[in-house]
Amino acid sequence: MTTFAQLTPYEKSKNKSTTTYNEAISCYEGLVKAYPKQAKLLSYGQTDFGKPLHLLVLNRDGVFEPSKIKKADKRVLLINNGIHPGEPEGIDASMMLARDLLKSQKLPKNIVICIIPVYNIDGSFNRTGTSRANQNGPLAYGFRGNSKNYDLNRDFIKTDSKNSESFQQIFNTWQPEIFVDTHTSNGADYQYTMTLIPTQKDKLNPLLANYLSKQMLPYLYAEMKAKGFELIPYVNSVKETPDSGISGFMESPRYSTGYAALHNTIGFMPETHMLKPYDKRVESTYKLLQTYIAIVERDARIIGENKAKADEIIANQKTFTLDWKLNREKFEEIEFKGYAAKYKTSEVSGLDRLYYDRNEPYTKTIKQWNNFEPALTVEKPIAYLIPKAWDKVIKLLVLNNVKVHQLKSDLKLEVEAYYIADMKTAQKPFEGHYLHSAVKVETKAQTINYYEGDYVVYVNQKANRYIVETLEPQAPDSFFNWNFFDSILGQKEHFSSYIFEDTAAELIRKNPSLKQKLEQEKAKNPEFAKSAYAQLEFVYKNSDYFEPTFMRYPIGRLIKNTKLDIK
Repeated sequence: MTTFAQLTPYEKSKNKSTTTYNEAISCYEGLVKAYPKQAKLLSYGQTDFGKPLHLLVLNRDGVFEPSKIKKADKRVLLINNGIHPGEPEGIDASMMLARDLLKSQKLPKNIVICIIPVYNIDGSFNRTGTSRANQNGPLAYGFRGNSKNYDLNRDFIKTDSKNSESFQQIFNTWQPEIFVDTHTSNGADYQYTMTLIPTQKDKLNPLLANYLSKQMLPYLYAEMKAKGFELIPYVNSVKETPDSGISGFMESPRYSTGYAALHNTIGFMPETHMLKPYDKRVESTYKLLQTYIAIVERDARIIGENKAKADEIIANQKTFTLDWKLNREKFEEIEFKGYAAKYKTSEVSGLDRLYYDRNEPYTKTIKQWNNFEPALTVEKPIAYLIPKAWDKVIKLLVLNNVKVHQLKSDLKLEVEAYYIADMKTAQKPFEGHYLHSAVKVETKAQTINYYEGDYVVYVNQKANRYIVETLEPQAPDSFFNWNFFDSILGQKEHFSSYIFEDTAAELIRKNPSLKQKLEQEKAKNPEFAKSAYAQLEFVYKNSDYFEPTFMRYPIGRLIKNTKLDIK
């Protein structure tokens, strides 16, 4: 690895320690001072730790305004480091890479390189050498959770942290075509230092997926092998050991690369192997980042054209996939270099325990299942109607470059309304939420009152995937599933039986069809027939007294072309 000028803290430690947050920012400030025409250190928003999120921008033309960069038809490569500060290879590799590019005057012509030095600033200050129990170095490192104990790589949709909000400001300001989020793996032992999770090809727009699969990945694999760090797909073993085969990873939008895919950005999550020496993990990350720069520089034109076409297609697309399932019948065979898995008696339990014998390396052909198919699709509406009360939803839509409009006056609109018919809710909190899943909805045509200032979001935008996958409650990482709308799940009014008895009697006298429905329910349900209260509740729920908003998802779907007076 060629290096120039000042050594980073990592290099000064003889490749044993990772850089602290303060050291990283100080080093980047030094680079910017030395190279003000090619480097600029920007800050965005805040983090939960009370410090802003920094972004180093490298551009050999000395232009640091995103709008001018887009007009110059340059690609943007965004590199995110330290989302899990206990996985710090990218922090150290990016510092050396930025320095070496500047000192050697080898900044690429067609790319602007954007680097987030440390994303989880909070966790980087919580520094020990023990929180990563299965990891081989460095001597000390940060903690996975941030200062609110959130795993920030589960926070991109729900945005509970200020870190996430500031990241989305960066992402949607710079609109990268390629995104890289550096990590360290856990799991099995094998011969590779670097594994790779690209955006799941089947969920990408076909133009982007075709380029990723046929051009970009083959180049990355060939170049990294030539550089001495052969790649392998992320080792997600289908059974206990990887020789049983591995499966692809479907990253939902809670994850960084899943979030990036909502914006037609090709994402990568490189995962170095936790048991390899730290200096080799940093070196492999450095060389992989170099390789990304080379391929994006080479293919800058086609990458830009594909992104523009994909944005146009998404704006006009009518059907969207909300959930995916792995095709377990279709697989590829790949070469895998592992170590023999063996068992011996545990000194702790006295029972059999797994270990990998590095004295018995092997090369085998294993199966890889990496084909996903739509499990749930939806037809987009013309627009979504969002009452102004749901301000966090509007804030996140605007943050993600979604164009929103507001009604200028009160009106009644015929919309398609969802009622939550069924769902599962986690029994324990996950990342601060009792997450919903397996949501089923009933659709009803209703005329609903909307008011001046309520929001209209037309689904004719390049941000359509973000719009649909957050606003459709059945989507795995929808705002509904992250508990944004849990207040609709509680009934606000009810009845007193002794008073409602007379009202219910009058209702069934005046409504023979309701009486018939009641009798039918009694005939088919003996327990119901024995319960006076259940029968009263049945009449109540089938009358105008029952609140129409109970279990009604508050965002309406406009499915008829209606001219609206909006601003």
